[in-house]
Amino acid sequence: MRVVVDRDRCEGNAICVGIAPDLFELDDDEFAVVTVDEIPADREAAAEQAIADCPRAALSRKD
Repeated sequence: MRVVVDRDRCEGNAICVGIAPDLFELDDDEFAVVTVDEIPADREAAAEQAIADCPRAALSRKD
């Protein structure tokens, strides 16, 4: 699975970073970025949690 960040929606709340700092970080402009191309199978649950908990629905799953 892959995760995509909609930069038009992202406010840099960093909820995703708090849930999965190995998968997400904030860039210099305070937007979330995914740090891996493909989410490892053992981290998919964390990625799904980050998607669900994003207050601006800026993250989405892409298969």
